[in-house]
Amino acid sequence: MQTNFTDQQLDDPHVAMSESILRKCVHCGFCLAACPTYQELGQETDTPRGRIVLMKEVLEGTLSINEATEHIDPCLGCLACEPACPSGVPYRDLISPFRAITESKRKRSLVDRIKRFATQSTLPYRNRFYIAATIGMIFKPLAQFMPTTLRSMLDLLPEDLPQRSVWKAVYSPEGKPRARVALLTGCAQSVLDPDINTATISVLKRNGVEVVVPEDQVCCGALSWHIGNHKKAQQFAIANLKAFPDDVDAIVTNAAGCGSGMQEYRMILKGTEHESAATDFSNRVVDVSAFLATLGDLAPLVDRGEPIRIAYHDACHLANAQGVVEQPRGLLSMIPGAEIVEIADSHLCCGSAGTYNIDQPLTAASLGRQKAENVIATDADVVASGNIGCLTQLRMALQRQGSTIKVQHTMQILRDAYR
Repeated sequence: MQTNFTDQQLDDPHVAMSESILRKCVHCGFCLAACPTYQELGQETDTPRGRIVLMKEVLEGTLSINEATEHIDPCLGCLACEPACPSGVPYRDLISPFRAITESKRKRSLVDRIKRFATQSTLPYRNRFYIAATIGMIFKPLAQFMPTTLRSMLDLLPEDLPQRSVWKAVYSPEGKPRARVALLTGCAQSVLDPDINTATISVLKRNGVEVVVPEDQVCCGALSWHIGNHKKAQQFAIANLKAFPDDVDAIVTNAAGCGSGMQEYRMILKGTEHESAATDFSNRVVDVSAFLATLGDLAPLVDRGEPIRIAYHDACHLANAQGVVEQPRGLLSMIPGAEIVEIADSHLCCGSAGTYNIDQPLTAASLGRQKAENVIATDADVVASGNIGCLTQLRMALQRQGSTIKVQHTMQILRDAYR
């Protein structure tokens, strides 16, 4: 694709990088079939190819931001377009920087500004989010009478809010020590399903891994980065650079969105004094399933003679952003009696995508319904995934379909198998 940027525009490191990415796109259209929003909305402007053209014109100054964002905002950021692209266009390095560059120049409605303020002031802060969720539980029975935005927020809350969990600073490995890692515990996950962290620590310990839980860790910053709040994303990233120790073999995550976000610190802090440190940090971030797969032989599981049928759902930011596809399936297949079944149209996003349920509730609901129908068709006992957003979306969508299929994180299923 030809571009027409001025030297002044290219002084911005994100614009300069965007220009090099734009030149890679050859308009082939392979991304269209992979794009969930194209299947939902059916317009060329709601495809990766169409959005790339819109972003180019905005950055060059030939199209107004508000004209373009009508089609760019519905982008899930699922990155299903990346594996489908024969030219290797790194769409992630275009969409998030674009939102960061243009956010301050946008004209948003009062309702939009309030909604963004509410999510940004609560979700990335576990204590605030816990308080907000507790208040939300009171109003959850009245959700059907609420405006769409509020109803979408309340629908995401579980039927019962789990008891708060506190994790120790260090967990010693069981048996011969094999590795030492630092664990990101997450914000929303620590409130909505803290047992995921407890299960992750248990599985790592069982396999000889010492687990450090940094006390000063904060939100990974992915939510802020993906909605264009560049300044806040940078603040979170810098805080985590300081909070996580250097003397570990890896920085382990168990939420696909968080892991992907931390691997983008190089981009979030591009052009700053922290860029080099951010790149080194990002290179050490790995999903827990991928890390366990690198250890080789894992602790054996007892055969209880109980068959279990597990449907595995690929979280977009695990499969597409981090390339982690086979490792979770391999771990689950270790369970005696386990049958791993595939979900139809597994490449399509479930509709979670951070705050997408709040920002684009109709599209999110449609994608969630389709995903639930495909999960139900597997006749599985449990559906596994590696991201709190996906787990929340799947649980809600399956309940709406009247399904009793259990929804669990991969580490929870493994932990229960070890028990």
